[in-house]
Amino acid sequence: MPSSPSLPDAWLRGVAAHPAAPAEVLTRLLDPAGRSAWTTLCQERDLPEDVVDAVVTHPDPAVRRAFARNPHVAPAQRGRLVRDPSGLVRADLAGGPRPRPRAVRPLPDAVLEALLTAEEAGEDGKVTAAEVAAELCSSRQIPLSFWRRLHEHPHPVLRRMGVSTMWHGLGPEARAALTADPDPGVREAAARRIGESDPAAPAAELPERDCHARTHLLLNLPVAEAVAEACLAARRDLGSLAYNRHTPSAVVVRLARDPDPRVRERVAARADVDAALLAELAEDPDESVRARAVLHPPPRTWAQREAIEWLGGAEDDGPIGEVPAEPAPSWFAECARSEHAVLRRVAASHAALPAALVARLAEDPDPEVRHRLACRHPLAPPELLLDTFVACPEQRRHLLTLPRLPRTGLRHLLGHDDPEVRALAAADPTLERAPARLLADPDARVRRAAAAAPTLRDQDTLAALLDDPATAEGAAANPNLPARRLHELLDLAGVPRPDRPRP
Repeated sequence: MPSSPSLPDAWLRGVAAHPAAPAEVLTRLLDPAGRSAWTTLCQERDLPEDVVDAVVTHPDPAVRRAFARNPHVAPAQRGRLVRDPSGLVRADLAGGPRPRPRAVRPLPDAVLEALLTAEEAGEDGKVTAAEVAAELCSSRQIPLSFWRRLHEHPHPVLRRMGVSTMWHGLGPEARAALTADPDPGVREAAARRIGESDPAAPAAELPERDCHARTHLLLNLPVAEAVAEACLAARRDLGSLAYNRHTPSAVVVRLARDPDPRVRERVAARADVDAALLAELAEDPDESVRARAVLHPPPRTWAQREAIEWLGGAEDDGPIGEVPAEPAPSWFAECARSEHAVLRRVAASHAALPAALVARLAEDPDPEVRHRLACRHPLAPPELLLDTFVACPEQRRHLLTLPRLPRTGLRHLLGHDDPEVRALAAADPTLERAPARLLADPDARVRRAAAAAPTLRDQDTLAALLDDPATAEGAAANPNLPARRLHELLDLAGVPRPDRPRP
């Protein structure tokens, strides 16, 4: 079989992606001669258990780092790297899958505990244990349920984290226990959180310069009258004050009449706006302020405000995570029946919405409601997921991870203008005939999908495609290519067999 400089690497990547490749084929790729396929093999697909065993014990950290970032394998499999000798491997595990999925699956509790309490980060000295822990805390791999249990954890480091992150959700008994904790660090953290309830304490720590710490204090902690007055006089941080639930009521009234409509809009979203002020904002000259005032009828709760802020934005291409304080299910049901599209978007994002309301929102006149339902609700109709895949390119990477996305009955999409849609259709195993026309498609992704199509079974055709650099990778991934042929491709690419001497 003739080859060219580009063919061996294409074969290796294709074999690495082959859905039916046996373990003995995949483990051959872990040889240094298969390096060009390591990302495809270790990061871009699920793997059999015995191949995982070979990956997590591989001597080259590049293999283990790729696996640490794999979004397709179970988190527990990635978690086997928690005590890897390389700090870079641990940091990749803590940082989470790449590219980062919209919905990140949490790591097991034991893995989280080990990463957060480690005293060192590995033998190579490339990163510190604190840097690994910081990566983990920003990775969305820690579920809220884990944070909520930390104040009772046997390890004092984790109890301190529980105090820092979940203090406001703890009851009086739990807070009292933490203030009397046997660990001085836990007692100090609890005392600091108690002190934050005094507006004078955050005021004393407020940085003068614009920074994250200043924004955090003015967004979330009690605000002293003097601090609020200084902000008003300097016309500074007014959006933070308008958002902060602890801002004094007299200051809130002044902010409701601020010249900046963005400030007034934030006031209109608050849960503590009285009826008279809310009526005034409902007549505001700015349309966005009026809309926010009438969107959320009283009585309101802060949890409802947070849910609207978190789930009701006009765009829905951000992370799919847990709402920190979730309102009652009955409120989400009311949102599903609301005349306001923003509230229906909130309801469509609630994964526990009952089936009858899911069916209602699947027919919603607002396309964003339908698309949000498709991406976020486990009962969304499969045809809605397919419609969203076609209409929303930014959602496709997420939708491809959902088992309810249709993979059959796609013949009508073979001629679609969008190459990603054509590639999805080319992989339909129920097509009456192989998508031969797409083998010459101008888009490489479509050619690769057509060459890998399960309906393409003719071995002579596959042999010709393996000789063509434009289709070789897809053809090597074709599920109809037998294991014997996969071994032959690896032989031709110079990857040694374990039972034969290296050439």
